[in-house]
Amino acid sequence: MKKRSPFFYSFMTLVLLLTLVFVARSFVPDRVQITILGTTDLHGNINPIDYYTNKPDNRGLAKIATLIKRVRREHPNVLLVDSGDTIQGSPLASFHSRKNNQPPNPMMLVMNSLNYDAMAVGNHEYNFGLKVLEKARAEANFPWLSANTYDVSKQQPHYKPYIVKEVAGVRIGILGLTTPGVPNWDNPPNYAGLEFHEPLVEARKWVPMLRDKEKADVVVIAMHMGLGEDLRTGEVSPGQVRHENQAITIAKEVPGVDVIFMGHTHRDVPSLYLNGVLLTQANHWGRHLARADVYLQKSDTGWRVYAKSARTLPVDDRVEADPDVVKLAEPYDNETQGWLAKVIGQSAEELTAKEARFRDTAILDLIQKVQLEAGKADVSMVASFNSEARIAKGPVSVRDIAGLYVYENTLVVLEVTGQQLKDALEHSAKYFKTYVPGKAPADLIDEKIPAYNFDIAEGVTYELDLSKPVGQRIQNLRFRNQPLSPTRKLRLATNNYRVNGGGGYTMYKNAPVVYRSSEEIRELIIDWLERNKTVPVKPNNNWRLVP
Repeated sequence: MKKRSPFFYSFMTLVLLLTLVFVARSFVPDRVQITILGTTDLHGNINPIDYYTNKPDNRGLAKIATLIKRVRREHPNVLLVDSGDTIQGSPLASFHSRKNNQPPNPMMLVMNSLNYDAMAVGNHEYNFGLKVLEKARAEANFPWLSANTYDVSKQQPHYKPYIVKEVAGVRIGILGLTTPGVPNWDNPPNYAGLEFHEPLVEARKWVPMLRDKEKADVVVIAMHMGLGEDLRTGEVSPGQVRHENQAITIAKEVPGVDVIFMGHTHRDVPSLYLNGVLLTQANHWGRHLARADVYLQKSDTGWRVYAKSARTLPVDDRVEADPDVVKLAEPYDNETQGWLAKVIGQSAEELTAKEARFRDTAILDLIQKVQLEAGKADVSMVASFNSEARIAKGPVSVRDIAGLYVYENTLVVLEVTGQQLKDALEHSAKYFKTYVPGKAPADLIDEKIPAYNFDIAEGVTYELDLSKPVGQRIQNLRFRNQPLSPTRKLRLATNNYRVNGGGGYTMYKNAPVVYRSSEEIRELIIDWLERNKTVPVKPNNNWRLVP
């Protein structure tokens, strides 16, 4: 047998290597699927429980985690984003932020364990102040994004505007946007040093940068904004502040966007295709997980999106809570349950808020009484935030009050005129449509107006006449048994959300602030009950619906 030269073997080795490279390249896929998962408006919900009733409920990150892990087992190319309102909204989140902020933020702890890629900043992130916000942000292993939140007088965003992730060779840009209404809803110290620019303007600035400078093959927006209009009629949803929800506008007017993950409006939007942009929204409280699948094909110029689809995956009885997440949340849950179970007073009767929007009730009168006393006010304004709120006959716990007043609002007392008070009540009365004989009040609610924007007054007597036109519905408005003069000065107790214009209550805009509490109204109610021991159980019936 003829002996081969070393050159021959080197040559054959080179041929073999080239062949292997050629064969390997022939198997490189020219198509790829990228799956992007999205949560939004989690509002501090981890365990599948309603803390106000202490009953199981299909919600929370523990169940969402099961869905996330299921998708990841089935698909290799997965990204995970959140669209904001994450660290506030549940008793667990409140206890951590207000009572014991030393441990890591529970939401960041769980989201880190699930390997989130990014989170857009929501307006409720600011409710506990910048110290709590920045601590939570520092504890996250993923960036908080907001391209339209700027440091005052600086030409750069306070947060990262975007990130670029490479998955299966595809460059994916994720841009974060925040609803700019924060100054309309929160106390100024809670966002000190920050300003919120119009999201549409910022999207026009940053999307081309992702496309041209960063060479992103896919552009995703995680926004804490939703649909601000009726798609069928184009009618703008009432009660919004300027530029509050710009998802539709951005989809229509900003070229280069592939997918938008929405939030803020607490709606389940499985899939919406608008002007070539795919939009989806995962409801709220971890009740759904949004999923977008983007299919790309390799071309001479790079990756090209040739198909995309979206849907929302529901959290139901068939979805088990992930044990790893439950274990992480256990110490926070134990603290929360201990706080909620504390008995602070007694009630001689069961009180509920089921009818609180249709007649005067003792359960709302409790809040009114606390606000009047704490603010040394003449008049108080309160909305029913939770129609399922209940105070049982017998011992009253913190849980009962937490379920009655579910927001982190603080008390503010304004000096208003009788005319301003009447204007506020007329604005509130828009909650109802015009009276139709034979229909119950519940059938006359305008579903476009959130129930939390229907304010009820205490300290005056009045009738809300649904047969009258909007703007003329408040009849027989009296203060101390006398018709209320439009020029009469009053101390009005309300909350910071209203004072800042929340819900469209613009009539308070120039009213002088005569008192501002640093304590949340929920805590004022708890303190009042601990001192007085007994819940008043008879309403004073100072207002009524007619006819």
